Amino acid sequence: MLSHCQSGKWGYIVPDEVVEKRVVMAKRVATRWLVRVAQSEYRLSVLYGSKGSQNMANLLRCFRDGKVAMQGVGRLSDLGVRDHGDSVELWAANREAMVQIKDWFEKRGYETSGVW
Repeated sequence: MLSHCQSGKWGYIVPDEVVEKRVVMAKRVATRWLVRVAQSEYRLSVLYGSKGSQNMANLLRCFRDGKVAMQGVGRLSDLGVRDHGDSVELWAANREAMVQIKDWFEKRGYETSGVW
């Protein structure tokens, strides 16, 4: 009989079925929350190559903040930027804008990972 039970918080015996129901309920609550707050995110990596970084990560942050403009690319207020030393990683929720940024860099001779 004890093989089908666990000790509860206060030392009393709790059947596995009750513990299982609590875990399932917690998973359902977590799933509902995650579905409500999750959104799609698209990523792009731009390799510096022989062109060098030229402070690209800072320039892209200024682009995000509206201090710098990129020809043919609309402003992205949710653009994320991370410098990796040999490349810069970008992410945002707007796929079309990420494709525009990819095209902008490729037109200027940079190698990209493509939007994924």
